Amino acid sequence: MQKLERLMERIIRRVNINLRGQEFDAGSFLKPCVPLQKLSRFYAFYGITGHHPLHFRFSRSNLAGSCFLGKCQVDGSILYKSDIRGDELKSKGENFHYRGLKMAMDQDESIAISDSLLIKTLVHNRSHDPESPEIFLIKNSAACPFANIHGSPTEGSFLGAFATVDLTSLHGCIIGHFSYVQAGELWHERVEPGQVWIHQRDSFDFRYQFPKKILADYIRVQPGKQPQGRFMEFLNARKEDFGRVFDVVHLDPLPAVPKTASVSRYAVIKPKTRIGANVLIAQRAYVENAFLGKGANAQENCFIVDSHLQGNNVTAHGAKLINARLGEKAFVGFNSFLRGLKESPLAVGKGSIVMPHTIIDLKEPVSIPPDHLVWGYISDPQSLQTHSISLEALAAAKRLVAVGGMEFAGSGAEFVTSFRGRIDHILEANGAYFDGRKNRGHAQKGQNIAYNIIQPYPMGVQKGLYPTIHIEP
Repeated sequence: MQKLERLMERIIRRVNINLRGQEFDAGSFLKPCVPLQKLSRFYAFYGITGHHPLHFRFSRSNLAGSCFLGKCQVDGSILYKSDIRGDELKSKGENFHYRGLKMAMDQDESIAISDSLLIKTLVHNRSHDPESPEIFLIKNSAACPFANIHGSPTEGSFLGAFATVDLTSLHGCIIGHFSYVQAGELWHERVEPGQVWIHQRDSFDFRYQFPKKILADYIRVQPGKQPQGRFMEFLNARKEDFGRVFDVVHLDPLPAVPKTASVSRYAVIKPKTRIGANVLIAQRAYVENAFLGKGANAQENCFIVDSHLQGNNVTAHGAKLINARLGEKAFVGFNSFLRGLKESPLAVGKGSIVMPHTIIDLKEPVSIPPDHLVWGYISDPQSLQTHSISLEALAAAKRLVAVGGMEFAGSGAEFVTSFRGRIDHILEANGAYFDGRKNRGHAQKGQNIAYNIIQPYPMGVQKGLYPTIHIEP
């Protein structure tokens, strides 16, 4: 245990050194979230399939409760119940595109995590850094519970609880809790808690800032304390449901899962759930009394409760749906929280886009029309008016557009086209369009994953650390 404690102190010092000058102590936020005495009780596991190349290596690291898929190297890091997902890594010979330039990959891409501390964090592969497209690097960095690092190389940076960095390279940045950033590349930026920022150079800029009072009700983060608020209350109430999934070696097979659908061995599926063809339910997802139509998906850390998804829906990492009805191709972004009324579920129209980190917690019935963009905090029809815009109106925008607290500048047409294109890419990658022969995706390729379990030293000075292991085909 002494070596594990020293490893944690070493990582925190490295993060703080990279953030020097910003008067920030990462340790005060990280230490309350890492139960060092419990880390030796968890096993790590990695998946093996015929579709994803395997190369897994770690040394002097802790990997408690973490899951790996694909090519990954971990050194001198603490990963606590994190998902390291390498199923979309670039392959040797594949072309990498960046701002009109094209370069061929000289080798397969791999994920490399060093001197970092990731707590209940999702890392989704595929680096967008043009300087090192073959390596998805996370170095001297830390992420608090339920953060997402999505295609975003991260060096010397800190992510607060429920923060998301998406298709963005970070260098020496602090991303506040419940902030979403998609901005290409950031150097020594400090993003305030509750900020949603999407920026594409020479194209568009979307910004929204959650009011502090509303944000504090759902997620509060204070130095020396674990995160608190409605998000944590919701998750803690369902925490025990995951116990059996991780404690039991052999689970009973689920009834009536179509041959073209995939349900993770490490997902929670509760009664009264119906799963359609080409559906993907990822690890650590939670589904209860729900209908998932053809091509719908529930990504990592998603919760879908008492809800109906018409089909070809994207429920992105960490999103939560309670008493909701989603029309076809409705999209719900990262870490969004949608809770309708039991007697009057939230209705999201066909083709509508719920922006990442949106909170819809209804006090009155609300119906979002088809083909609309929504963001921010919505509780009734009045707040919907100041937190939504039709995609047609946004596409027509060429200058500054301000609706409520949201400001959009640039080409609305490029924003809408880009977003819709990304939704189609996600559905295609997840296998939603599989026709029995063509367009295989994760829902089909992940059906026969075999998992190997790895355990840490159970006692002594190395208690909690994992043996040095090097595994490859």
